[in-house]
Amino acid sequence: MNAPSSVADRPERAVRAGAPGWIVWLLRIAATAHLAGVLGQAALAGLFVTGDVDMLTQHRDNAGVTHAFLYLQLVAAILLWRPGRGPIGPAWASVALVVMETVQVVLGQSRVLAGHFPLGMAIFGGSAVLVVWTWRSLRPRARGVAA
Repeated sequence: MNAPSSVADRPERAVRAGAPGWIVWLLRIAATAHLAGVLGQAALAGLFVTGDVDMLTQHRDNAGVTHAFLYLQLVAAILLWRPGRGPIGPAWASVALVVMETVQVVLGQSRVLAGHFPLGMAIFGGSAVLVVWTWRSLRPRARGVAA
């Protein structure tokens, strides 16, 4: 007897469906917006340290918006995991970013730049990896496919 040539020929083996499309897209948009905010933070900080002191206020304000996008990302990542039946990794990554950004705010307000700058780079790297993953590896569930 020949082995089945495709998944469609094997009805006894269910293929794990992706998460609902709206959750995948919410996570993609929130993570991408968060990454854009983090990139903006780096640009504003760079302008500040080159002598444009007005950028410090912009840097602070952008931090609030960026942090808000991170919390939206966290909610989307939790929804992806439960009830979306997707992977838990993005939720853990988002929790780690929340912790890192909270520490980042404290370091920035305390003017501890020796910790603030490298932590900002780590936040950017982690955010970039998560965004790439959401766009390349995360697949929404096809319409009409139950999980």
